[in-house]
Amino acid sequence: MKQYNLGIYEKAIPNELSWEEKFKAAKEAGYDFMEISIDETDEKLNRLDWSPEKRQELIALTKKYDIPFGSMCLSGHRKYPLGSNDPEIEKRSLEIMEKSIQLASDLGIRIIMLAGYDVYYEESTPETVKRFEKNLLYSTLLAAKAGMMLGFETMETPFMNTVAKAMKYVNQVDLPFLSVYPDSGNITNAAVEYGTDVCEDMESGKGHLVGFHLKETVPGKFREIPYGTGHVEFEKLIKKAWELGIRRYVTEFWYVGNPQWQQELNDTRKLMGDLLDKAQDNTL
Repeated sequence: MKQYNLGIYEKAIPNELSWEEKFKAAKEAGYDFMEISIDETDEKLNRLDWSPEKRQELIALTKKYDIPFGSMCLSGHRKYPLGSNDPEIEKRSLEIMEKSIQLASDLGIRIIMLAGYDVYYEESTPETVKRFEKNLLYSTLLAAKAGMMLGFETMETPFMNTVAKAMKYVNQVDLPFLSVYPDSGNITNAAVEYGTDVCEDMESGKGHLVGFHLKETVPGKFREIPYGTGHVEFEKLIKKAWELGIRRYVTEFWYVGNPQWQQELNDTRKLMGDLLDKAQDNTL
């Protein structure tokens, strides 16, 4: 019996496809679920205002193809961060949080990935951090009301590019609805930059890891790096993730115009699935 679920990041599939075509592609490639994106673009943020009919339509598609929305990648806070000095942006950040939790609840999503930024386009200061901490607690309590799990993504900026840094805020909030959702590529880059051990960093989150992004990177670059051309040691990190109890994984990569994108979905599913199968077999 397979003891893990492997999802596909929505942006690995061409955006111009219909939702039905996206679900069909994910199913044919052998994925277990899809991670929906709510990024900083108006197109994605407008999803937070989908009608009840649209939400029901998508639920019907998840059942038709047996591919649920397993998680939400909420990166819209990059443009509208919880720690912003601008009261209007701060207000918008909390509105996004509230609506994201409602959308996730309606679509059957259990995990929302939070971007680990106090601010992104502003300068980080003690005031932005303090505001971030206040609004993070509020957000976690909103999640608690909905029975929703929030997980910090380890990011590409120094504010939260390691599991240990994310755990500072998890421990501070000290509620079961806030954990860490590490990104293999970002924590690998951080370990190289700091001269630290990436597995020891993962160990610092023991008991608080809700998923794992399987993403390739190279030093100084954090996205659109093809698998096998970077420096992420996927077998080693998956083994550590498995030992730490992570059982939900997402292959995070992007469609960038490759006409063979369906083959890329298949190849990536097999690559990571084989490594996960190996991790599972070694524990039996």
